[in-house]
Amino acid sequence: MELKGKKVVIPVEEMFNTHEFWYPYYRLKEAGCEVTVVGSGSSEVYTGKPGTEVKVDASVDQVSAADFDGIVIPGGYAPDIMRRYPKMVRLVKDLYEGGKVVAAICHAGWMLASAEILQGRTVTSFFAIKDDLVHAGAEWVDREVVVDGNLITSRKPDDLPAFMRAVIEALK
Repeated sequence: MELKGKKVVIPVEEMFNTHEFWYPYYRLKEAGCEVTVVGSGSSEVYTGKPGTEVKVDASVDQVSAADFDGIVIPGGYAPDIMRRYPKMVRLVKDLYEGGKVVAAICHAGWMLASAEILQGRTVTSFFAIKDDLVHAGAEWVDREVVVDGNLITSRKPDDLPAFMRAVIEALK
């Protein structure tokens, strides 16, 4: 129960990566963290790849960065849809600017780019979005996990163990 009393938000949208959602969700709960699943407001249930559904606890309109100690953003193609909702992007930016843990895996780097929080930061991601992150001002490296201040990034589902160890350590 190393995270008892901590609160983390996990945002979702259509086509989220199932592993990158469920692994952090249950690992955080196992550590005693309160996890809130937040959607853009376009639905109450979102379907991931390859078809797993998740019901949200709240829409982004119902939460505030002040309510959480951090955010873990799963990849898949969901981040490209999430960033079309200004309030989803604002939540990420507010958490980051509040010095709270902002963790993104795989394609979730798209949300970091849209939140305009990458300038001068060192990050990693799925290799296909490297150019997007570099153009947003980040230094991109190919490592399983990168911790740069309150920003934690990882490449792919295979990196989930290292990613979640870093997230949990940062939240302590």
